[in-house]
Amino acid sequence: MKKVLTLCAVICLCITAKTQEAHLNATGVGSAYDLINSVFAPAGGNACEPPDCAHPGFGEHITQVYDSEIGEYVFAFHIHVRPDNDRCQKFDRERNEIKTYGPSPSFQKGFYGDRVRYEWLFKLPFGFKPSSSFTHLHQIKAVDGDDDMPIVTITARKASPNRIELKHDNEVIVAQANLSEFTGQWVKVVENIFIDSVHGSLSVIITKATGGDTVLHYENNNIKTIRSSNSFIRPKWGIYRSLLDSTNLRDETLYFTGFVVAKDTAIPDTVPAIPVLTEDVSENVKYISMEDGAINILYPQRATTEIYDTLGKMLLKTEGKKISTNKFKNKIVIIKLKTKNGVFIYKYLIL
Repeated sequence: MKKVLTLCAVICLCITAKTQEAHLNATGVGSAYDLINSVFAPAGGNACEPPDCAHPGFGEHITQVYDSEIGEYVFAFHIHVRPDNDRCQKFDRERNEIKTYGPSPSFQKGFYGDRVRYEWLFKLPFGFKPSSSFTHLHQIKAVDGDDDMPIVTITARKASPNRIELKHDNEVIVAQANLSEFTGQWVKVVENIFIDSVHGSLSVIITKATGGDTVLHYENNNIKTIRSSNSFIRPKWGIYRSLLDSTNLRDETLYFTGFVVAKDTAIPDTVPAIPVLTEDVSENVKYISMEDGAINILYPQRATTEIYDTLGKMLLKTEGKKISTNKFKNKIVIIKLKTKNGVFIYKYLIL
């Protein structure tokens, strides 16, 4: 016998948004790699992708240096035309990037239905030489399924004049600006993303750190920000460039600081009509079944289940397939199931 009552109605929850944030700034103390990993891989792992294996004589390719313009330590990303490459795996390109990824805390990854915000400052040196192919400075990459090409890139391009491009889905240039607006001065980037495979949203605003003038601005409230086969998206920063045009490149040092990775963890203000749970399991609730003492997740692939109380406080988050209801006895809970096909929300009174 199922000891679960399903509440059938369109329920409006007035919940103040709760945001989880991670901040990364240089300190001038110790290894830059250790500092980066303490934020983006705190449970262990490596969130850095430098070319050290190909160029051990240089030492660490991300260092901490003092910047007199902003009056604090920053991260310096070093890249060399030779002998650097892409982690001793690919030799027609080279990479020196940092990232969030699978082992990063869950709030540093963007799942279906999430609203995420990324902020950072960066400075390119005077005379910076981009490739005519690609010189990525930031990527939003997907994980699992069709995950080879980035969803969003900020890339420098050799052209007349040289420019910075904001690209969507690795193909479409949606905004661009003259590269000279980015060299020899700090700029701040604020990127907001609502994650959906059809009706997502993307906002990117780049301003000068001094004076606040806007150098690039793009907004789209009906855009793909994840592919249907992906499990989640995550950000990368640094430099990733093609070597096919190496005679027109030079050794470079790029500067980054003020990283913020944030996610709104509150459940939506409006919860859709709650489906009725029946013995034959209706189409609307095909991904959840209930039994005495357990919530069963029936989604066939990787899915994340979040359980909230009615005030928006998260009670549990898991990728498990069977969840004990013991801790939710006599409570109304909202179950939010995030899958590659979308986000499914249910409200139950568990007895």
